[in-house]
Amino acid sequence: MSEFTALFDACVLYPAPLRDLLVRLARTGLFRAKWTEEIHDEWIRNLLKNRPDLQPERLQRTKHLMNIAVRDCLVQSYEALIPSLVLPDKDDRHVLAAAIEAQAQVLVTYNLVDFPRESLAQHGIEPQHPDQFVTSLIDLSPMLVCQTVKQQRLGLVNPPTSLEELLDIYEEQGLTQTVIQLRNYIEML
Repeated sequence: MSEFTALFDACVLYPAPLRDLLVRLARTGLFRAKWTEEIHDEWIRNLLKNRPDLQPERLQRTKHLMNIAVRDCLVQSYEALIPSLVLPDKDDRHVLAAAIEAQAQVLVTYNLVDFPRESLAQHGIEPQHPDQFVTSLIDLSPMLVCQTVKQQRLGLVNPPTSLEELLDIYEEQGLTQTVIQLRNYIEML
């Protein structure tokens, strides 16, 4: 397994298709995926707020399945770092603290403005949009990423999702460069 470590912010775990893709990619061994119970609480709380039709028990089950699917994913003992960190939004300090504790090289987030490059660079961490993160994985191992995308597509059976529909979903979630790169490997998807 790679020692390259990525910490996922709650915002990239919020949308189910992206969450599923990132967890599946983490299982390939291309990188080590990390998050915290606090990050879980944040994406679940926000999802329930915006989708009251969802059952909290199902999301707790998803959280549990994520934690057992990705070996050594939970970061702990990061709380002491929080007070010393400075970010535009003080409520995001727990995410950076967890990334530092996990010795992550990247913090994957949609909220790049909340994690200034200069602030993270002091700790050897690079903020990355999920699109940049996934495209870097494609560059590293296109076959493995394509196999993962294919597995995700084949796993979407209720309702079945075509490749074009899945690529449209990725695009809607801001993975535009990922979709462009994946189209170069369409026969493998």
